[in-house]
Amino acid sequence: MAAIAGIFAPQSGAIVERMLKRMQHRARGEISVQTSDTAALGVIHKDGMPPADNSRVEDRVSYHHYCLVRNDNGRPQLERDALGVVPLYYGRREDGAFCFASEVKGLLEATGDINEFPPGCRYDGKTFERFFTLMPQVTTSEKPDRIAAELRARLEKAVQKRIHAEEIGCYLSGGLDSSVMAALARPRVRKLWSVAAGVPGAPDLEAAREVADFIKSDHQEVIVTLKDMLRVLPDVIWHLESFDALLVRSSIMQFFASQQLVRQATDAFSGEGGDELFAGYAYMKNLTKERLSDELIESTRRLHNTALQRVDRCSTAHGLRAHVCFLDPEIVEYALQIPTELKLREGVEKWIVRQAVTNLLPERIINRTKAKFWEGAGVQDLLAEHAQAVISDSDFSRERILPNGWGLGSKEELLYYRIFCERLGPISKLDWMGRTPSS
Repeated sequence: MAAIAGIFAPQSGAIVERMLKRMQHRARGEISVQTSDTAALGVIHKDGMPPADNSRVEDRVSYHHYCLVRNDNGRPQLERDALGVVPLYYGRREDGAFCFASEVKGLLEATGDINEFPPGCRYDGKTFERFFTLMPQVTTSEKPDRIAAELRARLEKAVQKRIHAEEIGCYLSGGLDSSVMAALARPRVRKLWSVAAGVPGAPDLEAAREVADFIKSDHQEVIVTLKDMLRVLPDVIWHLESFDALLVRSSIMQFFASQQLVRQATDAFSGEGGDELFAGYAYMKNLTKERLSDELIESTRRLHNTALQRVDRCSTAHGLRAHVCFLDPEIVEYALQIPTELKLREGVEKWIVRQAVTNLLPERIINRTKAKFWEGAGVQDLLAEHAQAVISDSDFSRERILPNGWGLGSKEELLYYRIFCERLGPISKLDWMGRTPSS
């Protein structure tokens, strides 16, 4: 993935270059800024190549996951992919000039007016127009075995079209979704590098080891202590651009895994999207059929500034490109047609996915229940206990309500907020930041 930035104002090339330098970690390439009488548009291409022309820049992961920007005679034309896999932020300077950047830290070089560009929208310089809305679809009446076969075929296609080298990486937690990605990728490459990160004895480490042995990937483990977590925590928060407790907690192990993966590969598969599309979370078992259908839509819509933000920032922090195949448009389209009773069946989450990958993985992995990323990696309450020890009750009471009125939910979140302010500065406007639901 590249980084992009721009300002629709004359003589702004130097500022755009500074914006891109703040995001240079995202791609191991050269900064290219092209200016005109009306704007400066810049990009860091992974291969170091400049944009095709001086009126357009783009940041594209693969196959419908992208951000596009065009200078239409001084009028901005922007578009962000349907689900927000690729990040984009925008704002205006005090003089009214329109600015944009891939990350908040880049945009802060130009303005403090930070807004998240909505997924599935385009902007013509005046108004936003939504070109995609995730909506319930008419469910298929095909039999479960036919549905499973079609889902398997689409998963295979989504993985195959993202492989462009003989070696590739994979985040492997040992959970169903990441294991499916690894198992589908393995026969399609000469070498698959898989990485699992966790504290000593973490459940994910054992499960990932079992998958790696089964599919014969080149597997590595990153064993992490609390001391290690605290050491990288400021960097994680700086890259993540969030102090949301659950999001930060789940990002730490992915940050370590990315650090290891990039030593062997430039691209890596990740399993995000499977839980949201196919009912993978425990709380979903308590929902009615009608409410479950709505929640699957809503949780998928929230991905852009929760789990997808984690994947993007933890991978690009090290110049690694992550592929989220469960969110391939053809899979999303089909997932919305699958009846909810085949996603959550007799208390078994992601039932239809498990049917689709029968014989692809060890039976224990296929039947493994969902564990949140930070739980399976063994983080659990280590960071919360540390925050409890270093932040007093009086400090938490005094600082828990932020200037914008938000309330911090725990001392752990206050710990992260303090680091956020130290690394990114006190940002008064925070409505661009996603908050993880407590469910």
